Amino acid sequence: MVSRTDAPTRREQILKEAARLFAERGFHGVGVDEIGAAVGISGPGLYRHFPGKDAMLAELLVGISGQLLTGARRRLAEADGQAGASCVLDSLIEGHIDFALDDRPLITLHDRELDRLRDSDRKLVRQLQRQYVELWVEVVREVYPALTEPAARSAVHSVFGLLNSTPHLGRAGTLPGRGATAALLHRMARGAFGAAGERVAGGE
Repeated sequence: MVSRTDAPTRREQILKEAARLFAERGFHGVGVDEIGAAVGISGPGLYRHFPGKDAMLAELLVGISGQLLTGARRRLAEADGQAGASCVLDSLIEGHIDFALDDRPLITLHDRELDRLRDSDRKLVRQLQRQYVELWVEVVREVYPALTEPAARSAVHSVFGLLNSTPHLGRAGTLPGRGATAALLHRMARGAFGAAGERVAGGE
């Protein structure tokens, strides 16, 4: 979810617990009362914030897609031509790693429950994701100019698959530490892009 230093709002608390419970037990395996209990309010009290579970799911999946795109655009704007494309790519990777490590339930939720969204929300998620991918493709091609657009897009999707594997890395406390895990994922992502660029440059 959104990185912030002040206390989360009740709405954000509800979404965080809903994401965790949906990821652990599935959308249909969780009741409104359980989500309410997780944040210390009655199930019916949730309806002051959301009309139902479907609205929570939509806000979670549309919301994180929008946040990733907004964050990536902000990183590009902050570079403002001062940083080289390679530094910008590192920044994009860092931003996605933050998501992959801090919002692991949302990755599981996206994989399992995206089709439960109504058509308009699912289309919006896909639209936001396409824009996010294309932003990456543009930067990757600046760093590795030998890559064609389709090759760069394939590389970006492959790296997303790598970074989004975090739900399968083990439970919190079993990983080598956030900093070490982030550094490992970053090296692997850059290695994957570098390997793709080398293969094209080598004529493969």
